[in-house]
This record gives sequence, structure tokens and C-alpha cells, in this order.
Amino acid sequence: MPQGLESDSRKLLRRLRDTMAEDHAGQARLDLITHLIADSMASEVCSIYLFRDPETLELCATEGLRKEAVHQTRMKLGEGLVGRVARSGQIVNTANAPATRGFRYMPETGEEIYSSFLGVPIQRLGETLGVLVVQSKTAREFVGDEIYALEVVAMVLAEMTELGAFVGDNSDAMGARHQQPVMIRGTTGQEGAAIGHVWLHEPRVVVTNPIADDPEKETQRLHDAVDKLRLDVDRMLTPDVDGEQREVLEAYRMFAHSKGWMRRMEEDVARGLSAEAAVEKEQGAARARLSQSNDAYLRDRLNDLDDLSNRLLRLLTGQGRDTGAQMPDDPILIARNIGPAELLDYGRKLRGVVLEEGSVGSHAAIVARALAIPLVIHAGRITTEALNGDPIMVDGDQGIVHLRPGDTVAAAFRDKIAMQAAAQQRYASIRDEPALTRCGTVLSLHMNAGLMADLPSLESSGAEAVGLFRTELQFLVRNQMPRRQELSRLYARVLDAARGKRVVFRTLDIGSDKVLPYLKPNDEPNPAMGWRAIRVGLDKPGVLRMQLQALLRAANGRPLSVMFPFVAEHAEYRAARAEMDKALERERILGHPLPEKIEIGAMLETPSLAYASRAFFGEVGFLSVGGNDLKQFFFAADRENERVRRRYDTLNASFLNFLEGVVRVCGITGTPLSFCGEDAGRPVEAACLAAIGFRTLSMRPASIGPVKHMLRRVDLGDLRAVIDGARAVGAETVRPAVQAYLATLD
Repeated sequence: MPQGLESDSRKLLRRLRDTMAEDHAGQARLDLITHLIADSMASEVCSIYLFRDPETLELCATEGLRKEAVHQTRMKLGEGLVGRVARSGQIVNTANAPATRGFRYMPETGEEIYSSFLGVPIQRLGETLGVLVVQSKTAREFVGDEIYALEVVAMVLAEMTELGAFVGDNSDAMGARHQQPVMIRGTTGQEGAAIGHVWLHEPRVVVTNPIADDPEKETQRLHDAVDKLRLDVDRMLTPDVDGEQREVLEAYRMFAHSKGWMRRMEEDVARGLSAEAAVEKEQGAARARLSQSNDAYLRDRLNDLDDLSNRLLRLLTGQGRDTGAQMPDDPILIARNIGPAELLDYGRKLRGVVLEEGSVGSHAAIVARALAIPLVIHAGRITTEALNGDPIMVDGDQGIVHLRPGDTVAAAFRDKIAMQAAAQQRYASIRDEPALTRCGTVLSLHMNAGLMADLPSLESSGAEAVGLFRTELQFLVRNQMPRRQELSRLYARVLDAARGKRVVFRTLDIGSDKVLPYLKPNDEPNPAMGWRAIRVGLDKPGVLRMQLQALLRAANGRPLSVMFPFVAEHAEYRAARAEMDKALERERILGHPLPEKIEIGAMLETPSLAYASRAFFGEVGFLSVGGNDLKQFFFAADRENERVRRRYDTLNASFLNFLEGVVRVCGITGTPLSFCGEDAGRPVEAACLAAIGFRTLSMRPASIGPVKHMLRRVDLGDLRAVIDGARAVGAETVRPAVQAYLATLD
């Protein structure tokens, strides 16, 4: 880059910094910025468009267009050249704007006389905040150095927008980020509602000094921080680190030692950016490059690059987790994603959890259920919108997050929580009463668990047993395979805490989205239907045997119930049962006490198992219908896919017919049967399951009260007649008929 142009670029940045430092209201500051950019770039027009809402851009300042168009001209995302830049996140540079694809003429601006157009997205870490535009009458394309200068200015504007530099008079479109109410719609990971204040798991780094005067000093700061970063990565790569963790650290090392990465940041510093602004600029540029790639491996490296860049930014700014901020008394955790061990570290201090990523079956969701706290996943932008201490309301029932809610929303939400609390008091009054229907049928309500911390709920909820104890959490929260002795001690404590009540231990259910950090996953196109659960256990019999031995020793002569997950055919159950028989024989030879009674069951989560031979139903000790997985396979609707997961109703007549067939076969063969899953804990669905013949339901502890309350109001014969009547007339779902019947109850 010629020295003269470089000096002009740095001169522009200095003028921009001085303008930001002046005591002006938001609009005046924006007007000055557009003036100095147009002047510095010898362009007749400079305009700044910012998002008024996620779908609408507004002209917020201009030099050269008609002033009366400011705050009046708006366009939808993707509309016109400005909307095209905002949607794509890509630069538009044309010598003939009116002839360019997507051009939209806006007569109120007076822009028809300007031919050249350069539009650059105002972005911060992949999030587009607006568009910066320069235009001129002369028909020409802007050259590389001009484009670079505008990109740098756009990045600085993004930082200033983030810091609320443009808040002020008569511009509600420029209201301070992180001050306005925001509603984010995500996905339910765990039901429930909570009010609290934001606690960021990984606080964002905010660059407060994007422009610097001394490039030599900034370059040295950058080199010192990168050297420290490289040393930190090298220290983490100890000889005992292997597997996937080593691959991630090797990727860190590759990025940290990249000469191209370093050179680009040095060039940005030379042009007038501070060291941290140069890091963030390169992070944003790399994000744009990698996110457009068709290579899944390269896209996956985005997380590695983000993590490395954030580490470098924390070194440069001193910002990070150890900022001295105090966790609020009512924390709601906000994170992009989080592992089970980290979530367990927070424990029951949390009121709720909101994740940008995650999945409904992930280990984070399992821990949230175990902690009995609401969880919302797929909450887009939450980590960039939220700041520590922000008031927040989490509606896990609807999958909605209200960040900095207004008074009306807050009042309605508090009313909802108050009604739920009143309902819980009513449920507590029937805690020790049986789940006795009006027709005299008694149902057995069990709870699901996965942590020792869950076991007190066995008494407080009124559950009669633990219908499902998930054993994978003890494998997921550590970096190496747990020892048999450790597991045996844990399982023994679970049985002790149950005080003689039945506990059904489900053997290791890993795979799908629950991958052990020390077990290298297979690259599967559809892991939910791949190598998981009992398939892993049978292919890795050493792990299964170790777990079965731990369970037998934990029982120490007491009754023991074990079930195998994701059994798809009789042969798999036989093979798993054979492993249990071998474990029993080994324990007998070693002289260890055997359980006084042992029950070996299976989870029916695949439609295929419902059509197994009668011999299977006669051989299996008990069956538990795993409703969550069964429903996704029955309807071929991935439970992680928001487009289809809510498309099909549990009370669909076809699904009820299928379940009724399972009930019928188990009745003929005398096989104990239960239904386990989210639907068992929903009162309407639970009543219908009872009406078609299920007598045992297993659910999260908080659902037992509402389900028992519903069952005690229902006559199963009457409800069955309603269901049969709806099916007889060809209803696709029996829900409307059932809800109409339930509305008539006292």
C-alpha cells in the first residue's frame, strides 16, 4: 500500500476517533461521521443504515442525500442494494448502481443522480448491525484501498454501536443496544418458568479502543499477546492429552502459529487499528470466509477460531471470566453451549439456562432436567444481546426468552409464575394420596433421575419409584472412563437414598448427541439412528460388563432393576441379557452377594421392537416405552428439527393405535409395561395413555403433581369412549375431543 494512502487511512481513523470523543448527542455524532467519511473519501454521499428491527433497515444519517429522508426511508432485509448487503453480509461495489441486480429507486432520497455505489456491512462477530454506503456521481468502481478503509470504519462503527455511542435525541432506531427489551424465540429444552438476572458463562470481550495512534506500540502488544497465547496452547498439549481433545488443541496450535493470520493483523494495526480491533477484524473476516465454505470440516473450525480469538482478546484487554463481576442471587446462565461438567459446577444456584445451541436430548438438557430448572435452546443472538446483570425471564414451556422485559410483559409473566406456585401448593396437598381415577383405577407414577441430587424428589414429589435412572451423566462429566469402583459406590448411594423404593437403572445411553469426550465418535450422517446406546454396549462389551458388575456390587444383595436402551430386535436383548448372565456368574464365583431379586428389561424406542415375536415379550422382564425417541421414529420427524418436531401430535390416532397394540401384547404375555418420557408428564397426554391401558408412567418429578391431579378427576372409561368416538369418525388427532371432555370436569 503506498505510504500516502496509508496515511490517509490512518488520518480518517484519527478524525473518526476525535469525532467519537466529542460531546455530541447520538444523531449529531452520526451526522459528523458521515460528513468526514464523505470528505475523506472524496465522495458526494455517505449514508449509515441501521436495523430498526431484525427485518427492517432505516436510514439514520447521511451526507449528500436529502436530509428529510433520515429516519423516514426504510427497507426490508434483502430489499435494494442496501438490503442485499445486509442480508448477504457481502460488499456490493458497482459503477452503475441503477443497472445492478436488486437496485431499488427511493425517490425521497434524491439518489438517482449518483452512479457509483459501495456498500459495506456494519458487522460485529458475524452479526450485521447495519450498512455503511458511499456514492458518487462519477461512474467508477471503488478500489481496494478505499474498500479496506470503509471496512475498517464499518468495524469501528459496529464497536461504537455496541457501546451505545449513537444513542440520543429523536432516534428510537438508534436506541442503545443492551438497553431495549428483546424477545427471543428458541426451543424448549426443559419446561418451567424462571425470573432472574443474566450470568454469562463466557463474558463477551468489548473493544473500547478500536483506534490507536502508535502502530509500533500496538504491534508489540499484539506480538506479546500472541506469544503468551502460543505458550498457553503448548502447555495444554501435554503427552497425556489424546483423542478429540488433542485434535482441538492441535487446531488451536495451527491457528496460533499461522503466518497469514499474524500478517493480516499486523497490516490492520499498521493502518491505524488497535491490537484488539485488529484481532476482532480478522476474526470477523475469517468467520465470513469459513461460514460460506461447503466443507463441513472448515465450518466446524469456526468454533476453534472463535475460541482462540477470544482467548487472544482476553489477553489484550484483561476482560474475561475473572472480571470481578459478582454472580447475582438469581442467576440465569447464558451460553453458546455448555458441557455437563461445567453446568453441574454451577449446580442448583441457577434459576434457568439459555443456550444459543444445544439440543433437546443433549447432556446439558439432561443436567437441566436433573436440576429441575427451565432450559431454552436455539436462542439465537442471546450471547450478543445479553449483558451480565440484565433482567431476564425464561419461559421453558413456550421456548421463549424475555430479555430486559417491559413492565407489561414482566407483570404478565409474574402472574403466570404466581399461578403455577398456587397450583403446586394444591398438588402438594395430594402428594401422599394415590393416583386413583374416578373409575377406581390406580396408576403408579414414577420419576426420572440422573443425579444423586435428584433423589430427594422421590419423597417430596410423591413418586412411588425411580422409573428411569440415567447412568450416562457419570460418563459424560469426566475426561476419562470412570472406574468400576467409583460407579459401584455411586449406584449404592442411589439405592440407599431410595430407601427401598424401586430404582430402574438404564445402562449407558451414549451416541446421537451424547458423545463421550474420551470415545472418538464416528462420522455419522444421522447419529440419532446410528451407533448408539445398546449398539455401543454390544460392540464394546468391556464397558457394558464393567457397568453391569458395578450395578451388581452396588446392590449388595438388594433387589436390582436394569434395562437396556434402544433395543431394536429380540437378538439384541438376548445378547445384552447374556452379558448380565456372565456378570452374575462372575460375581457368584468371586463370592460376592447376588441380588435377592433381579429384573432385566428393555426400552421400546423403535417401532420394530413392537413387532417382535411373542417369545421376546415372554422373555423380557419388563418394557418401558421411551416416548421421546419412539415418537420421532414413528413419525420420521427428527426431534432436533424445529420444522417437524412439533408437526405431529402424541394424540394422533395412528400413534395411539400403535401404543394400544403394545399394551395389548403385553397384556396377553403378562409383561410389565410403563411409559417414560415428556408426554408421560403432560396431564392431557398422561390421561389418554392411562385410558388406552398404561398403568405406570415415569416423568420428571415436577410433573407428578399435575398428572396426579388430572388423573384423580378422570373416569378412564368415559375418556376411552371419547377417544374411540374420535377415532371412529376418522379424526386425525383425538386432542380436540379429549380437551372438550376434560373441560366438562369439575
